[in-house]
Amino acid sequence: MKLYVARHGQTEWNALNKVCGSTNLTLTELGKQQAKQLAEKVKNLDIDVIIASPMIRAQQTAEAISLATGISVLTDERLREHDYGSFEGFDRSNEEYWAQKYQFAVKFPQGESVLQLAQRVYNVLEDVKTTYPDKTVLLVCHGGVSRMIKTYFEDMNNDEFFHYSPENAFVASYEL
Repeated sequence: MKLYVARHGQTEWNALNKVCGSTNLTLTELGKQQAKQLAEKVKNLDIDVIIASPMIRAQQTAEAISLATGISVLTDERLREHDYGSFEGFDRSNEEYWAQKYQFAVKFPQGESVLQLAQRVYNVLEDVKTTYPDKTVLLVCHGGVSRMIKTYFEDMNNDEFFHYSPENAFVASYEL
């Protein structure tokens, strides 16, 4: 089956280079334009199913795609962004944030670990593979979730993993 993975359009914190995981932000005006451009890009990909994160930024992006394709959006809670806990809103270049980020099995204070993120994202992929074996599926999610999805298909060392950050409104394709 064919799987497409899209990241939502820009939020204010994306523009300000702030850590944004569980904080539920809307798209900026640029983000809304990016969502429309993404919709135009994917509308001819023969998508059968759209599944989005429940977070507002992903829902707004998925809705733009839904309007362009006529496909209703399903929501999966497990596609929500990585919960960075007390680091939400920090500048992404913060050294403490990066030190914490490299600890796979350690939860962010008041958040979740990379391994917890991996478990829920991999479970989504396994469920999509089982539920839609002959369909083309588009997942509309987040940078951290997109990064984790990439590891399902490609080996990445720690440095590659933590520095992989798809642009807003980016779309990748995989064979599942």
